[in-house]
Amino acid sequence: MLLTKKYLLAIVSAFGLTIGLTAASPALSQSSQVLNLYSARHYQTDEALYAEFTKQTGIKINRIEADDNALLERLRSEGKNSLADVILLVDAARLWRAEIEGFFQPIQSKVLDTRIPKNFRSNDIGQGSQWFGFSSRARVIVYNKASMNPKDVDTYEKLADPVNKGKVCTRSGSHPYMLSLIGAMYERQGEAKTEAWAKGMVANMARAPKGGDTDQIKGVASGECGVALTNSYYLARLMRSTKPADMQVVEKIGLIWPNQATSGVHMNIAGGAVASYAPNKAAAIKFLEYLASDSAQQYFANGNNEWPVVKSVKTTNEALNKLGNFKQENISIASIGKNQIYAQKILDRVSYK
Repeated sequence: MLLTKKYLLAIVSAFGLTIGLTAASPALSQSSQVLNLYSARHYQTDEALYAEFTKQTGIKINRIEADDNALLERLRSEGKNSLADVILLVDAARLWRAEIEGFFQPIQSKVLDTRIPKNFRSNDIGQGSQWFGFSSRARVIVYNKASMNPKDVDTYEKLADPVNKGKVCTRSGSHPYMLSLIGAMYERQGEAKTEAWAKGMVANMARAPKGGDTDQIKGVASGECGVALTNSYYLARLMRSTKPADMQVVEKIGLIWPNQATSGVHMNIAGGAVASYAPNKAAAIKFLEYLASDSAQQYFANGNNEWPVVKSVKTTNEALNKLGNFKQENISIASIGKNQIYAQKILDRVSYK
């Protein structure tokens, strides 16, 4: 626990706190027919998801949207006076950070325990889980088909091999997507090997880390980068685009599911929890159970190109289905989130910006 507290401020700083909200704050309230939702999801297709919940239950959703850091800062400021009922965040690193700061409360739900796999929810502390994953995405490798041999980049580990010197592009190492990937590597291979990998990645950079995942994909297509890491839904989004420029990008790149002969591809989630001081707890639990329903799981898949976490739900998203089947890494998302402490320390030691 001392280690957690010691490095928490460094982790928070690494995420780059943003105080302002990105949307006007609606009037929040307390009622059995109201749900106050704090959401870091900013996808227009989620509108239909929320509208369907209100249609099914009669519960009105008051929604505040902002990036993860702004929402957490708001929760810190509000303290016990917060009217938040449900908090939706993206990535294991962010969910873990919110959990250790005490923003969630454990809940017991047979629906969620049955439908959400154990590795996609927080560790049960005896009173139930504190958060649940409702959609998943994979951290995949994309490469330039004209300049790269896919056999040289078919695992995460090979990206740090000297053969790929001057070819690798990534976003900032301190971004939650990268922290979670490194946290997963730490979980399965330990500190020394993970640090050696991070050091090799720095040595192989085509340019300093910058931009988002779409920028990495476009950098590979342009030839600025030979290979890059991206979350799968960014690639699927480009695959579904009818814009000529996006279609040209997709034509120039190849996709690799990393580590298929060993550990499997790194998976992450978007998840949700009941807020610590939720005034409408019953409605909050009902909403989370709704997110695990077949219809809501399809919204996640078709709206933002994320895979359902409920195993029985088969997506109708053609872009996702076109990506094919792959072996997934079987590591607890909760462990990945916790390991971001060690991931950030490793990044600092090797000067991974």
